[in-house]
Amino acid sequence: MKNLVTVSVLIFLFSMVLSAQPDGGSFCLESTRLNTAGMCVLGGWAVANMALGAYGWAGYSGEQKYFSQMNFFWNTVNLAIAGFSLHGSGQVDCSALSAADALARQMNTEKVLLINAGLDAAYIGTGFLLRHLATKSEKRVDMLKGYGNSVILQGAFLMIFDLSFYGILHGHRPEFISGAGISISPAMTGIHMAFKF
Repeated sequence: MKNLVTVSVLIFLFSMVLSAQPDGGSFCLESTRLNTAGMCVLGGWAVANMALGAYGWAGYSGEQKYFSQMNFFWNTVNLAIAGFSLHGSGQVDCSALSAADALARQMNTEKVLLINAGLDAAYIGTGFLLRHLATKSEKRVDMLKGYGNSVILQGAFLMIFDLSFYGILHGHRPEFISGAGISISPAMTGIHMAFKF
């Protein structure tokens, strides 16, 4: 019970400091700018892969055709994700967000990126599974190899993208927290938090 009260008081104080912080708008704007840049990278990757995928799908045969086909299909999803995210970023009114809301919004994005990185590892594993299944199939060797190689490529790109984007956003957060008058440091008995009012 004592720990619950302590945690509740810390959360309340943390919320008070963040909501009183006048710089939440600029933090939100910078976070939105970073998100927009990241989604432009993802969208650019998607458009390039869709163009090359359509070309390869029409112009090649065998394994290369299926590789191109999967790249095209996979990146229609990437393009949709980038488009929805860019649209959502354009709808955010940073002046209306408190500092706590701006921080929570970014931390939510960071969590999604970490979850996606786990999914990316599963995609890569699925690609290797498809390549393995190609050795056991006489009729679908080209399709399974082509799809497998594409899924490995796309999963690897997304893992690098998600982890890099997470690192950029996560690195942006401490600047804001220290500017809000909060310091967090390790202590012998746990974590030491200090608030400056």
